[in-house]
Amino acid sequence: MDPKPLRRASLRVLEGFGGGNRAACRELVPHDQEELRAALLEARDNGLSIALRGSGQSYGDAALNTRAYVLDLSGLRRILSWDRAAGVIEIEPGVTVADTWRHILPDGFWPSVVPGTMVPTLAGCAAMNIHGKNNFKVGPIGDHILEFDLLTPDGSTLLCSREQNPEIFHAAIGGLGGLGAFTRLKLAVTRVESGLMRVEPFRTRDFSETFALFEERTRTAEYFVGWIDSTASGRALGRGVLHQATKLHADEDPVGPQRSLRVDYQDLPATLFGVPKSIIWRFLKPFMNNLGVHLGNTAKYLTSYLQRRGSSYLQSHAAFHFLLDYVPNWRLAYGPAGLIQYQPFVPKAHAEAVFRELLQMCQAEGLPPYLAVMKRHRPDAFLLTHGVDGYSLALDFPARERERLWAHCHRMTERVLEAGGRFYFAKDSVLRPDQVVRALGQDRIDAYFALKKRLDPEGVLQSDLTRRVFGR
Repeated sequence: MDPKPLRRASLRVLEGFGGGNRAACRELVPHDQEELRAALLEARDNGLSIALRGSGQSYGDAALNTRAYVLDLSGLRRILSWDRAAGVIEIEPGVTVADTWRHILPDGFWPSVVPGTMVPTLAGCAAMNIHGKNNFKVGPIGDHILEFDLLTPDGSTLLCSREQNPEIFHAAIGGLGGLGAFTRLKLAVTRVESGLMRVEPFRTRDFSETFALFEERTRTAEYFVGWIDSTASGRALGRGVLHQATKLHADEDPVGPQRSLRVDYQDLPATLFGVPKSIIWRFLKPFMNNLGVHLGNTAKYLTSYLQRRGSSYLQSHAAFHFLLDYVPNWRLAYGPAGLIQYQPFVPKAHAEAVFRELLQMCQAEGLPPYLAVMKRHRPDAFLLTHGVDGYSLALDFPARERERLWAHCHRMTERVLEAGGRFYFAKDSVLRPDQVVRALGQDRIDAYFALKKRLDPEGVLQSDLTRRVFGR
């Protein structure tokens, strides 16, 4: 093996998923874990910095390291073991959400927590402690990780679990890749009897109805998520279409589990209304302006009246969970400036008032979000957690007017922080160090950096995100 692997790194322009953050980075794709270890040691010995990258699905700058090194771990993609009896899988860091469900679904299992796309690596999911449409019920992915191996820049590997190195366990999950590289993850997954889910839509007329329905349904629902019409105003502010999903039992499956649990049954269709999905983003592009989004949102809301109240339909697990994969490259419709997502998490007592004010601020500023998605959440035990007993509202903005948009986001952040809110680093592009201190508290940040001093004293592991949000 080349003793100096970083010499093979190539200078490339990388970007976050939203395309609103780009940087020229020296990228290296390790062939195996020994090459990964050698790269970290070389960086430590030469005073270099390294950011860890999976499939680059964080919206912002989490996997960028301007003019410095990025280690792409997507090639370390082996499934190490699969215990069908216990529902436990062990994987390398580059294994994706898609790799995981495709491996376990034929045996009647599904990942306990998935994001809105199947492309991310599981190590990336762990580093950001991702959540799904069932966060209110099962927590983030970290609550389902049993143990992991963490490779630190001095070449050591630590076994971490709730029993062994628990402090590191709860800091590295959601730790932004700043404490070490996950080289093995062991996760518990969820048993399913069918490859289908029953989905029930609900139409709400305003934020009051939206919040009331969330509170009612999330007491018993398995999955619940809401699309909010971000351009509606006045009495209609906060109207939306909400969806509850429930896993089918085997005897409820009309096609039979033998068929619905097959991987090919879950594959998303290649066309939409007979049009190849690979080109649909081009048809969306003319509507990516304030008027076009308003018309599209109004049409989407009005078509919900075609669904009879109390009716439901069946949908595969993949179709329900991975909406972002339905239209490949949909983000290109935003144009070359891309998009950013702004996702505040606000405690239940203040969420409705804050979300109302945020959408009103957006509309008054002439910067309406082009997509708004609402979820219910619960707290968790991880150090840099975004989890609250409350709600999140994910807002997608075109990044064309960058300076104006950033200033607007900072004004919204002040309102969120006044309400005791937090933010999700996988989606963030705008937070400043002072805002992060107010969101998390200085004690949590000090605890994180005390561990970093112990595990990475030379500060090898850093990224554009960590430097921006921590100021160091």
